[in-house]
Amino acid sequence: MWDYTEKTLEHFKNPRNVGKMEHPDGVGQVGSLACGDSLTLMFKLGADGKIDDVKFQTFGCTSAIASSSALTEMVKGKTLVEAAKITNQDIANYLGGLPAQKMHCSVMGREALEAAIQNYKTGETVVRDLPDEHDHVVCACFGVTESEIARVVRENSLTTVEQVTHYCKAGGACGKCWGEIEKIINKVGRLEGEKVERETAKPLTNLQKIKLIQEVIDRDVRPHLQRDGGDLELVDVDGDKVVIAFRGLCAKCPSSALTRVNLVQAKLREHVLPTLTVVEE
Repeated sequence: MWDYTEKTLEHFKNPRNVGKMEHPDGVGQVGSLACGDSLTLMFKLGADGKIDDVKFQTFGCTSAIASSSALTEMVKGKTLVEAAKITNQDIANYLGGLPAQKMHCSVMGREALEAAIQNYKTGETVVRDLPDEHDHVVCACFGVTESEIARVVRENSLTTVEQVTHYCKAGGACGKCWGEIEKIINKVGRLEGEKVERETAKPLTNLQKIKLIQEVIDRDVRPHLQRDGGDLELVDVDGDKVVIAFRGLCAKCPSSALTRVNLVQAKLREHVLPTLTVVEE
């Protein structure tokens, strides 16, 4: 049972500004029903250039609904410049705080707002993806996750926190996450070096493959699952087929298929072999 504040529960039970808007000035959409969380945010500007009306439609958990409701109240009466400065941490603070495992829900509101403002300015309608629920939020001020920081570091060969901030905003506010960002930079550098060594080395023996798969699971997968009361066991490796079994709360989770593909298989393909396929026992 999550420890929600009274204000969060109140916004969940009595959400503000729910509905659809005719002819909005800006529309932003994030997530998808298939992923379990989806939010559409719409706004209209008044004659003074400030947000006069705002509506939202969302599908998600208690914190997702409460965060969306809170955001609509926060942006009313603000200019787009002022509204764009609202961070997901601001949303969480407005609600009196959110459980650490649910901070990704406040990211949904910020992403939807940014997409709506972009839609107003350019006319572009782009559905933005949400961070995976198991993906640790490193920068609480801007809702940037560990995988997003690792991605921009890897794709752009970044070596400093300042560079990371320029690419994805992480570390650009309070600075409390700088140490963690540095660890991610070092980790990506080490993993990339190991990847080059594997690509230039002889093909893995089956024993080496099993050992490496277990190492990746223990290092990059199980900690995410254990934070939410779940776990995972490596059952077998048959060629490029990896057989796993979810344990704990993950065994009964309706999103286990998404976790298997988006987390377990993705990590094993990234760090072991791109041809691996993960299946459940």
